[in-house]
Amino acid sequence: MAPWDAREPDRAADNMNRNQTAALAVAAVNIILILLFPPFDAYSIVNSRLPVFSGFEFYPRRAADMVVNMSLLYLEIIVVLINACIALLLLRTRGVEVSRRRISLQNSTLIFVAINLIVIVLFPPFESVYAVTNAALPTFEGFYFLFARQSNHVLVTTILYLEVFLVLINGGLFWLIFRERKQVALTPEEAMKVMLEMRKRG
Repeated sequence: MAPWDAREPDRAADNMNRNQTAALAVAAVNIILILLFPPFDAYSIVNSRLPVFSGFEFYPRRAADMVVNMSLLYLEIIVVLINACIALLLLRTRGVEVSRRRISLQNSTLIFVAINLIVIVLFPPFESVYAVTNAALPTFEGFYFLFARQSNHVLVTTILYLEVFLVLINGGLFWLIFRERKQVALTPEEAMKVMLEMRKRG
């Protein structure tokens, strides 16, 4: 068996730090792309006061009748930042035991939350402009792919935010439920008492 190298934990720590830096770099690139190609709304002929979702466009080349959908833009940035934090937690340094340990339930919960957030943003709820009402809770026709533009459809951001908040709340609850319990180390006196009791029972 090869001798143990005392520098091995440091190498693992450096590797994990590089992975975390790469995760932050990916998140930064995503935010730059989101700001360069923000989601736009355009005012429809049916209702000149109600903008419909018109897709993504390069910001300097936007049309005059297009306005940025700030609600969806903020939500995209929030999802990217949350996923970046999840990546930092998953790639945190734990020494040489990282490669030997199986994935824990807490890490599985984080991965599940990240995937759900991406799916929610990619398939948001839409509502036809003809069915828009002044109700407190808006209705919606269904979930459509975000990059497949639907004609005369409005993005229902209220339901979209509710979905994101419910995923985050449930993910946080499961993360707390699946936390690992640390074993309490016994003092020499307590260990001696346990051994004596075991001998008496034996």
